[in-house]
Amino acid sequence: MKTKLGRYIVPSVLATVGTSCYTLADTFFISLAEGANGITALNLVLPIYGLIFAIGAMIGIGSATCYSLKKSRGEADADAFFINSIVFTAVIGVILMTVGLVFARQILAVLGADDTIMAVGLDYLKTFLIFTPFFMLNYTFTAFIRNDGAPNIAMAATIISGVFNIVFDYVFMFPMGLGMFGAALATGVSPVVSMLICLIHYLSKKNNVRLVRVKLSFRRLFSACSLGVSAFVGEITMSVTTLVFNFLLLAIGGNTAVAAYGVIANLAVVAIALFNGVSQGLQPMASALHGQGDAAGEKSVLVKSAAVALVIAAVLLAVTLIFARQIVAIFNTEGSEQLFNYAVPGIKLYFTGFPLAAVNVVFAGFYAATGRGRASSLISVTRGIIAIILCAFIMSELLGITGVWLSFPAAEVITLVITLVLLRKTASVKSKETKNEKQVNKE
Repeated sequence: MKTKLGRYIVPSVLATVGTSCYTLADTFFISLAEGANGITALNLVLPIYGLIFAIGAMIGIGSATCYSLKKSRGEADADAFFINSIVFTAVIGVILMTVGLVFARQILAVLGADDTIMAVGLDYLKTFLIFTPFFMLNYTFTAFIRNDGAPNIAMAATIISGVFNIVFDYVFMFPMGLGMFGAALATGVSPVVSMLICLIHYLSKKNNVRLVRVKLSFRRLFSACSLGVSAFVGEITMSVTTLVFNFLLLAIGGNTAVAAYGVIANLAVVAIALFNGVSQGLQPMASALHGQGDAAGEKSVLVKSAAVALVIAAVLLAVTLIFARQIVAIFNTEGSEQLFNYAVPGIKLYFTGFPLAAVNVVFAGFYAATGRGRASSLISVTRGIIAIILCAFIMSELLGITGVWLSFPAAEVITLVITLVLLRKTASVKSKETKNEKQVNKE
């Protein structure tokens, strides 16, 4: 069990490391080219990234979960979820791309950009919006490969596309002098690279995901989305947090405070991505075991996955507490004292929430993987939207910028309480089922 689980979690986590690295590389190269204004522009655009990724993850990972559950039960329509996911994701992606391009200036203004930030960020926003369908489809391609027993190819696709992004970030921005446009172009092409690598599996004899001719089904789409809510919120969390924090910080400390949060947010993306990697990695096994009715196996997957996520969280917290000043200095290329004074204590306070987030993300993913969509949704929506918004507004009013940083761990505490209540309820239900089975056997 342990070795088999590792076959899924390790590649999934390594894949998210690749994604996280190119997010940090984007931030670093943009800070070199455009300074604090570039980081501010990037941070204002992050919620749009998050929305695109979240919808793609919800449909793609949710569809792959449905595929895995039905496959383990031997149901004939399992393969229909693949083509259903591809078509609906592509259509929604084109719609989002078109709307975004038409209203790009207005979107950036609503997100809080002044004339200075607009000049830096508009081309960046328009360029990456062109690649919206590919960002979204990439989730379907990698999720189905992972659930088809080839997690290493999904990992390779993500890591290689991440390396491509980092290399061409530099090439486009500096030797070719394309600035923010070059950064967006490198990021936009990277999911295309990932999808091309995924074709290695889909065109091989080892592929078990069959392309079947089916009538497109909204029912399948809704079924997938109900199990993909955890993935949706896992991706949208940082976007909602960033959006709320940006507005609050603009009022408290202006563009420099937003730039400071830009450093924190991009580091936080790494942590959340790693936890999502564990959550996504446990999904194929948890779904298969649930389909087979193996409750003990399910519990083992949950416990081991949570332990892995907690170890990752502990390492990240230790690194940020010890090296906060050095980390901020890497991105503070202009040597802004104000940015430094905002970001260093901010990182230390914000990252105290990640051990709690690790548990919450894993439980949300586990409940989604085992067909408990409501429980997964409750955890995900609480931590990613409701609790963080309430805590941010209340605590910023009471404690100013310190309250903004503390609102993230506070929201995770609230969510953990709900997670523990759900865990107790689930254990109680299973205990009653076991007693009933024993009673039936006696009779």
